[in-house]
Amino acid sequence: GNKDFADVMAAVDHVIAMGVADPERLGVGGWSYGGILTDYVVTKTGRFKAAIAGASETNYLANYGTDHYQREWEAELGLPWKNAELWMHLSPFFQLDKITTPLLLLCGGADVNVPCLNSEQLFQGLRRLGRDTELVIYPEQYHSIEKPTYVKDRYDRYLAWYDKYLKPQTAAGAR
Repeated sequence: GNKDFADVMAAVDHVIAMGVADPERLGVGGWSYGGILTDYVVTKTGRFKAAIAGASETNYLANYGTDHYQREWEAELGLPWKNAELWMHLSPFFQLDKITTPLLLLCGGADVNVPCLNSEQLFQGLRRLGRDTELVIYPEQYHSIEKPTYVKDRYDRYLAWYDKYLKPQTAAGAR
């Protein structure tokens, strides 16, 4: 997240300076690693008015043994029981009290790549803090959502979430 966050923010600043993006109506989102980065981004800044994280990881300790990336986790962070402080320091879950951006979470109920455990924990934590969040779990779907009605639902939810928070106000104050 560290270097990636700097890259994302530099790109955002650049398109704002170009006049392409409105700094008051920024959204962020992604799926898989894009969702993981989205979770990280919203713990570091409140600049985004809406966020969507799909198939994301947030509690890296919980991932150990539930996803299939043990070797990658160990290579990057060491064993969790020997380096728990680093694992917790990097996990967005342990900084979720910093999240103020409305966050839509989506995942496939049968995803073994990035289990829904992550989205469920983040959702429950955000709800406990009274943050604006929703969780959608697509039954019998894996890391990619393939059932046509679920694909449509996913894109409809993207549009509705961003419309709710990013659409300009009309003169009467309605969105």
